[in-house]
Formats: sequence, C-alpha cells, structure tokens
Amino acid sequence: MSIPRLYLDDTLAEGLVVEAAPGQAHHIGTVLRRGPGDEVRLFNPRDGEWAARIESIRKDRARFAVESQARAPVPEPECRLLVAALKRDAMDWVVEKATELGATRIQPVLTRRTVADRANAARLSAIARGAAEQCERLAVPEVTEAAPLHRVLDAWDGVPLVVAMERSVAVPARALALPPGAPLALLVGPEGGFMGAELDDLRRRPFVVPAALGPRILRAETAAVAGLAALQALLGDWA
Repeated sequence: MSIPRLYLDDTLAEGLVVEAAPGQAHHIGTVLRRGPGDEVRLFNPRDGEWAARIESIRKDRARFAVESQARAPVPEPECRLLVAALKRDAMDWVVEKATELGATRIQPVLTRRTVADRANAARLSAIARGAAEQCERLAVPEVTEAAPLHRVLDAWDGVPLVVAMERSVAVPARALALPPGAPLALLVGPEGGFMGAELDDLRRRPFVVPAALGPRILRAETAAVAGLAALQALLGDWA
C-alpha cells in the first residue's frame, strides 16, 4: 500500500506537529481509510519532503507528527504555461498534465476565439495540488485567474515567451536559440488559432519567440502538453 503524499505550506521539521490543510482529513480518513499511526509524506518546495504519521484524525481535522526528512528541497527551473481558456474537462486535463511536466505557473488567457470566458482558479489549483502529490513533485504550480491576452502581454516581465504558431513561418522547437535552464514560458492559442491581429501583436513583442510544433494541426490541449514536453526536453529540467 503506497504512502499518501500531502502538500502542506506549513514549516516542516523534525518533531513538529502540523495541522492538515482543508479537505485533507476527509481524503486521508474517508477516501484512503487511514487512521492514527499510519504513515504519510508531507512536502513543500521550501522544506522538501518529510516522513510523518497521523497523530489524530476526525471528519474534518487531522494532525501529523513530523519525523524525518525523506528528500531535501530541490529548486525547479521556471517554466510557465499560458493557454487560451478551454472548456472545463479539457482545462482540467491540461492543468493536471502541465503539473506533471513541471510547469511552475499556469495562466489561462482570453483571446478572440477562446471557447470559455473564465476559468475557476481555485478548482484548478486543487487539481494542480493533487497532480503534484501523485507525480512526486515538491512544488505546486501557481494557477492564476484568466485574463485577456493583451493585458498579460502588456505586464510581461521579459521572460522569453515561446508561442506555438500553427501554419506560420517559425523555427522548430529544437532550433530555439534560448539558454538551457533559463526561465521560459509557452503560449498556446485557442481552438481555431490566433486571429491575424493577435499574431501581429505577438510578433511585435520583443520577448516573443515563434516556434513550430510539427507538421500537424494540434488541438489546444495537445499543443500545450507537446510544447511543454519539447521545451522541458530541450531547455528545461529534462535536459
């Protein structure tokens, strides 16, 4: 039986007793049927991963006794994903897979052809947390509220933004002239692609790096996963 992993933002250190985050007691006690004395793993990017045991548990509350460090904290390279807001099921899937692929921030954006006009950041954050617990990451990506693409671009901090531009003249991902390990970001457009004015605006931005993701037209959720995998393999922590 595998040992459950739980993300906790509290300080983790030997000898401490920490409270479960909201919802964790129900998951551990009711869903996983664990009780006092059972092992858990607690983690966050600041303190690493720690072996712990359930000290007490009720329907909506639990306390964990922290025992010893199982894994030291390891910094993750910055890898952001900007993706045109998708319908609920597709957006949930993208957040889960982007977390597994090492995205450090997930920003839904609104474009002319976006199929959804909002994204539930709280629900998506919970999905990201669950995915991090399952894939043995120490960090949980930040999921931000959806915002218009032009507003996000206007406030951009200069990190290279790789834009998947279908049917456009762009170098393949393997030819990107970017330093490995440096902060980077990926932007994936909506179903049907960016409109001409949006592409013109993107090309004018000095931090935008157009890239091609192969010879086929990809669904938005496929492009997000394929693009992140390519960037992580070529420039990120897979390299």
